[in-house]
Amino acid sequence: MRVAAIDCGTNSIRLLIADVTIEGEISLTDVVRRMTVVRLGEGVDKTGEFSEAALERTFAAVDDYAALIRRHQVEAVRFVATSASRDVSNREAFVDGVRQRLRTVFPDFSGPEVIRGSEEAGLSFAGASSLLDWDPERKVLVVDLGGGSTEFVLGTCEGVEHAISTDMGSVRFTERHMRSDPPQETECSMATFETLSFLEDVAQVIPLHETQTVIGVAGTITTVTAHALKLEDYDSEAIHGAELSLDTIQQSVDQLVHSTRDQRSAMPFMHPGRVDVIGAGALIWGTILEYLNKITEGRVSTAITSENDILDGIAMRIAADRTHSGKAQLGQAEPSAAAETTEGGAGE
Repeated sequence: MRVAAIDCGTNSIRLLIADVTIEGEISLTDVVRRMTVVRLGEGVDKTGEFSEAALERTFAAVDDYAALIRRHQVEAVRFVATSASRDVSNREAFVDGVRQRLRTVFPDFSGPEVIRGSEEAGLSFAGASSLLDWDPERKVLVVDLGGGSTEFVLGTCEGVEHAISTDMGSVRFTERHMRSDPPQETECSMATFETLSFLEDVAQVIPLHETQTVIGVAGTITTVTAHALKLEDYDSEAIHGAELSLDTIQQSVDQLVHSTRDQRSAMPFMHPGRVDVIGAGALIWGTILEYLNKITEGRVSTAITSENDILDGIAMRIAADRTHSGKAQLGQAEPSAAAETTEGGAGE
């Protein structure tokens, strides 16, 4: 079957159209993968509501995605909204606008699902961990670092064991702490202090000290990886599955945090919509890894980056749900169109 997954976060909205085959396990073949920076969560941390400009940007992207879904004859769609959409007072304006636009393709579309952080975490884990050849005993921590929230999910090949969503992210921390260009040391110190405070809370819920492998997903982490790999362009194939030492990652984190916006903009792999928030996001990622290295007594010394994330998890869930309900026609999937990719990597 052909499915469409849409993930709307604080900073970006992303689309995956994929062909799904089920032969024991679910496998995906990309048809279209798109990312558009709409900054839906701009100002939400301060005002508690979506701005009209942010909604207009988001609805324009949804219109574009609806056209792609129609063109590629998608059979099922699921639209998931995450951190920013959980926090606002005018959520219904967002929900109604998305529903109207996607009903032009799917008349019975019920609307975007504003999911809980725990479900977001589970979907991210399913997508990110699909790159592993599993050791049954391995404890894997997936970190999904977004614009408004960061999810931590610990599990094994059997599935998720612990998960939590926290209100820290690249957009939220940029607006809250890192307003100077480049950020001042006092701003960085405040952001680091708040990150560590969140991590202490996470460690009360998740046994982070059991972590053996760390996988990072979403646009901040893929951008840090692109910098560490010294890429001349954003190259998803080079980024996906890259395993880097924490020292290498930290060097890139430091350079990204202390660069000016003009310097970041000149980096060949940098998406324009990430220029102003990558410093805060990189600082959060670096602080998380240093904390994990300490709490595991050095066992965590590398981190893996995955381009598979919540989008892949959503697509896999669509297929699993339709198969379970008996609505899916299993067998040979229709041939894929040539995959389309927009640079910039995973969203947030």
